Amino acid sequence: MKVLVDAQLPRHLARWLAHEAGFDALHTLDLPAANRTADDSINELSVRENRVVITKDADFVNSFILQSRPYKLLLVSTGNSSTNELIELFRRNLPELTKALQWHSYIELSREQLLIHR
Repeated sequence: MKVLVDAQLPRHLARWLAHEAGFDALHTLDLPAANRTADDSINELSVRENRVVITKDADFVNSFILQSRPYKLLLVSTGNSSTNELIELFRRNLPELTKALQWHSYIELSREQLLIHR
């Protein structure tokens, strides 16, 4: 699975997804404009490369609903959490996340649940 982790989330998450989950994972820091990469550019890359955008940014929800961009969206709605807590949340939910993203385009991950938006 190809993913792009947005600036509000730690680069360590992208690295964990690449090394531990086997994903083709990028972080915005890996892009030429780094964390200054515009949302439109992130959406364009996502659509061009079939990458799931993983973000906390509600602006991506709006663009997904109104423009069907990005390609797929994983909204992380945990509020503030440490990198270790975030990695553990992904570790616990990885099988369900992977399966859900195969069939659905907009998923939300909170501390309590994995929500599939239809």
